[in-house]
Amino acid sequence: MVTVLRSGGLRVIIFVDDHEPAHVHVFGDGHAKINPVPEPALVSAEGMTRSEIRKAMKLVLEHRDVFLIRGKEIHG
Repeated sequence: MVTVLRSGGLRVIIFVDDHEPAHVHVFGDGHAKINPVPEPALVSAEGMTRSEIRKAMKLVLEHRDVFLIRGKEIHG
């Protein structure tokens, strides 16, 4: 796993051996899986408050391009 961003108590991770479609995992008090394209879409969330999920979604929207570039670097 590669941590690609830390912000506001959240950590965004891309797993090295993960599957398509492109997505990130956001960890805070819980965990959310978010697809960044075409618009950020919540796939699943566990143990996160609605506020944390909103913060995670905003973070993915703001840094989507970075996550996509890092994903290509990690997965080839």
